[in-house]
Amino acid sequence: MGRIPDFRSIAADAHARLGRDGGRRLLDAGRRWRLAPVLEAGGAVVFPHVSIQACGHLTAAAVHACLDSGAERVLALGVLHALTDELESARRRVAEGGAPSREKAWGIHGPGAARRDDWEREFSLSHFLFLWAEETARRGVKGPELILRYPYLAGGRPDLLPGIRELEGMLPGAAVVATADPFHHGIGYGDSPDTALPPDGLGLARARRGINDGLELLRAGDYWGYNRHCVHSKSDARDVGQVLRHLIGPFDARIIEMVADDMSEAYETPAPTWVAGALIELMPTRAGA
Repeated sequence: MGRIPDFRSIAADAHARLGRDGGRRLLDAGRRWRLAPVLEAGGAVVFPHVSIQACGHLTAAAVHACLDSGAERVLALGVLHALTDELESARRRVAEGGAPSREKAWGIHGPGAARRDDWEREFSLSHFLFLWAEETARRGVKGPELILRYPYLAGGRPDLLPGIRELEGMLPGAAVVATADPFHHGIGYGDSPDTALPPDGLGLARARRGINDGLELLRAGDYWGYNRHCVHSKSDARDVGQVLRHLIGPFDARIIEMVADDMSEAYETPAPTWVAGALIELMPTRAGA
């Protein structure tokens, strides 16, 4: 797979085409799910960031959950993709067992975090921010304080990430959401034409198994096992997932809905080349459960 396309610009163009009416249609569709109780219970909601045409209604469900929860602040964790050669090389070294602390990009980044500015080119929270702006305007509210953070190179030890104490301190009174596309598949992602499955019943079944396998590793607190799993399943949630588990503790996970998005045109590769995204709830496990 070559360099990642300019998904930030692609997203901005899609938002402009949707406009207010299109954004609000997606927000209305997101009302199908009532997920504020998950956030109120100290859990988290995970939503995808594939094209807004494919996943906007799922992202909208997360926006409604945040605004309906009554939280005084929202912590939104975004994926920091390896958009530069430096970030990609660091990610590979850590995946091969290298020490994250040796990498300049190690840490939790974002506006006000006073670290690196790689996050400024990131696209993973673009749909969420677009729909957040549309829904707060429609409701006529400012909304809770919105804090964006992008963890990078957890490497099996999210507790050591520079910036993790800041996030721990934000938790009282906060709703926590995150974005992830936890399954990438097909020729454009390195699978052979003989083994690549289209996003039909078999392909989506494989994606669901892969996503659930990763969630089970996180539930058990197997951070390095999860890191390895994300490499194998081509999940971009390796850092976000570990930080989520560290912040909310053991959880019961449920995939609420899945979507598949064709990426063959974006990467100029043959089909099948696609991404599976999912709306997922993470509910803290009750003591003794």
